[in-house]
Amino acid sequence: MLELLLAPSNIASELLERTSSTPNTLRAVQLSLAPAFLLVGIGSILNVMVARVTWIAGRIERLNETEESKRSAQIAREIEWLSARRSFARRAIMFATASAMTISVVVAVLFSSVYVETKLGTLVAALWVLTMGLLIAALTLFLRETLLAARGPEPKESKL
Repeated sequence: MLELLLAPSNIASELLERTSSTPNTLRAVQLSLAPAFLLVGIGSILNVMVARVTWIAGRIERLNETEESKRSAQIAREIEWLSARRSFARRAIMFATASAMTISVVVAVLFSSVYVETKLGTLVAALWVLTMGLLIAALTLFLRETLLAARGPEPKESKL
């Protein structure tokens, strides 16, 4: 029974002992630095994506506010085109956010790996690959959105 009462204090003292080393803490910070820079980059990419979705959503709202009598097939095509762009951009944001979350876990695991005896290299490598896969998916979807934007709304096909 006494062991159970003393267990938390033993854990706390062991944790304090492991984390009190300045070189170990410095090493943990150094290990976490590269993924932290990647996180900043992903945040910048997300900022651009969110700005585009905001613009697209605003444009759709303005077009939807057009009076029924003034609506044309051209406006309907533009709304459809903008909706497709918004769909790609939303999915890109979703994948980029998942990538940011995964790289945040990598930072946490790398930082704590200095203080635990368990070997976490395989976990870090798997998380890094997952992060890159999610980021590639996000950038691919964003590329599709930008290509769709560059092409513009499809003109109505003429019947010959």
